[in-house]
Amino acid sequence: MLAGELRSKIDGVWNAFWAGGIANPLEVIEQITYLLFMRGLDEAHTREENKANRLGKPIERRIFPKGKDGVGKGGGIAYEDMRWSRLKNRDPGTMFEIVSEHVFPFLRNMAEADTAHATHMKGARFTIPTPALLAKVVDLLAEIPMEDRDTKGDLYEYMLSKIASAGQNGQFRTPRHIIGLMVEMMAPGPKDVIVDPACGTCGFLVAAGEYLRDNHPKLFHDVEKRDHFNEEMFHGFDFDSTMLRIGSMNMMLHGVDNPDIRYKDSLSQEHADDEDRYSLVLANPPFAGSLDYETTAKDLLAVVKTKKTELLFMALFLKLLKPGGRAAVIVPDGVLFGSSTAHKEIRRMLVEDHRLDGIVKLPSGVFRPYAGVSTAIVLFTKNNSGGTDRVWFYDCQADGLSLDDKRTPLLPVEKIGPKATLDESEGNKNNLPDIAVRWKQRAGAERNRPRTARSFCVPKAEIMAAGYDLSINHYKEVVHEATAHRPPKEIIAELKALETKISEGLDELEEML
Repeated sequence: MLAGELRSKIDGVWNAFWAGGIANPLEVIEQITYLLFMRGLDEAHTREENKANRLGKPIERRIFPKGKDGVGKGGGIAYEDMRWSRLKNRDPGTMFEIVSEHVFPFLRNMAEADTAHATHMKGARFTIPTPALLAKVVDLLAEIPMEDRDTKGDLYEYMLSKIASAGQNGQFRTPRHIIGLMVEMMAPGPKDVIVDPACGTCGFLVAAGEYLRDNHPKLFHDVEKRDHFNEEMFHGFDFDSTMLRIGSMNMMLHGVDNPDIRYKDSLSQEHADDEDRYSLVLANPPFAGSLDYETTAKDLLAVVKTKKTELLFMALFLKLLKPGGRAAVIVPDGVLFGSSTAHKEIRRMLVEDHRLDGIVKLPSGVFRPYAGVSTAIVLFTKNNSGGTDRVWFYDCQADGLSLDDKRTPLLPVEKIGPKATLDESEGNKNNLPDIAVRWKQRAGAERNRPRTARSFCVPKAEIMAAGYDLSINHYKEVVHEATAHRPPKEIIAELKALETKISEGLDELEEML
């Protein structure tokens, strides 16, 4: 976590952007991203210089060419003068002129076009309005020890959290502790090839990388495994160029040198090049409703004929995974119990054609204040030959934060997330550690748990007999206590669940018509 002093400085820069007329938090992060990229290029060039000096040889990979850029009056300026180490010591006016008129054209036309970072910089625009603001941001970034991967990663995560707190584009961020839970349950390994087909800021991919650093540190001692980590393990698709730039930089600042972060409309483009390619899918794609058949990838419609984006994404996950590949994905509750032919077919495929491993029902307030929709984590393995025996269910009722629009932490920060050590009273405020532990016991002790418990297992035959209904309430047994009056919160929760089912039914009716 960032120290309070550094957080305060970032807050100051953030406020300065707003005062300077840049109110879109994505644009603020994007401008800071460019400056971080400039600093990273300079540091990479310095490493190459040091290497060349040690070996007594010419520089192998020259990022900043010799000579001038030829832009503007007097034949331009020397590329060396565009380096961060020189720029940061310039007066604000000169710095502003060099960055706007020389550095940004250089970033857009870098020769190193085969990297994700350079590719996404092609659309880079400099929008910092004044020399004073630019100097303030550069001074802040110059103070951050960028050789410390944790510090620069935390810096970026803190900035990304401001997207949510600013109340705009919050849909791009899945809560970090929910991501952490899904990664913990999937336990990525050094040989995995991981994809998020709606990657946004790359939160899932970053968390998977951090899990590997914590749990498989020896992989970085092996050249082949290290190269796999940096160049072949992580893949993210998005059709928002701003997200691609921010996500690519997020990966780089968390120590992944050259991830595959690329433009792709996952539901509209065919997937021949990516079919059966990945061993792990981690995703929380946006569920925008319906697409026209004409704009939907034909290979997805061949799996399930529907306009529903949530069902098309499920078809996509199955398409991308290689046999034996596994997935942890967030879906709206309607996927679990919707009664249309397409809903039932997707669930039938998961249960009968592949192996449905588990369902974690999430509290309806997890994505507040941006959406109050009920969601669940679906965990499955693609094997094309069935294999579902029993499906493990967990009814998560608390994630460590209040479930209203304020999402106030109910526990200290170190006790929020799947790896926290909690006592019984704290566990009632944060179910995530219990989920992570019980998930590992799903083939053993969990099979004997009663249906009145938070978690239990349901045989495949019972799910088939229920028309492949995967809603936990269909199988959970409730202990009724003799009370004069039911709590209002309980009644409200049931009404909201009924409202969701009615809405789903209307959507399905509209689709059939």
